[in-house]
Amino acid sequence: MVSRVLILLYALVSYALFTVSFLYALGFVGNYVVPSSIDKSIDKLIDVGSPAHLSEAIVVNLLLMSLFAIQHSVMARPAFKQWSAKFLPAACQRSTYVLLSSLILLLLFWQWRPIPTPIWQTSGLAAWLLTGVHWLGWLIAFASTHMIDHFDLFGLRQAFLAWRGAEMPSQSFRTPLLYKIVRHPLMLGFLLAFWATPEMTAGHLLFALANTAYILIALRFEERDLIAEFGATYQQYRQRVPMLVPRLFMRRQTGDRRPVGESQ
Repeated sequence: MVSRVLILLYALVSYALFTVSFLYALGFVGNYVVPSSIDKSIDKLIDVGSPAHLSEAIVVNLLLMSLFAIQHSVMARPAFKQWSAKFLPAACQRSTYVLLSSLILLLLFWQWRPIPTPIWQTSGLAAWLLTGVHWLGWLIAFASTHMIDHFDLFGLRQAFLAWRGAEMPSQSFRTPLLYKIVRHPLMLGFLLAFWATPEMTAGHLLFALANTAYILIALRFEERDLIAEFGATYQQYRQRVPMLVPRLFMRRQTGDRRPVGESQ
């Protein structure tokens, strides 16, 4: 019982840290400055912070994003999960993934070097539209986690089942809501949030480009794992539904009622 309680507490702490990192990401990417009267130390955003030499900023920022990409991708692979299962309880694996991802994100926010050179600037209706798309992206990303299983995705469900002494049920395959029009709405939401901005700087562009490249590469590996797990069912899903860009007109098809969840 003690170990079960510890696993549950571990999951709750990991989820709390994810919540902090996600909320900070909203302000970081959107340049929403926290009033200095609250805490001056957290006025560190994608375009706000201490100036740095251009070459230093590019190298440091790319290293930070590479660290996140490597951790995020390596720990998501089935081979790593099998290896880590030798010394890490299955109920802790997702929470550990969430914990490390959140810590690296916070490190990225803390050590990010802004490059404020303007690329584009808009005002009026265009600025309002871009801001709207930006927040739509965050909404899509957050909503997508609930369309599959938010608490499973972030390790709470596994820990709660372990606390109850219950076994994890086998993963099924389904395509709820947005998953019927794009295979990866979570990643689509992130791309919209990263690119839609009324004021694009060189630093923000570097962030958007690097993360877009990572997402496109990572999805190839993720889909390979999904094909290995679900076989022809996922192959047929790939043929019907685009990866990131929804089709304007799609035939109504029946058949697949069994999910896809975003892998780690």
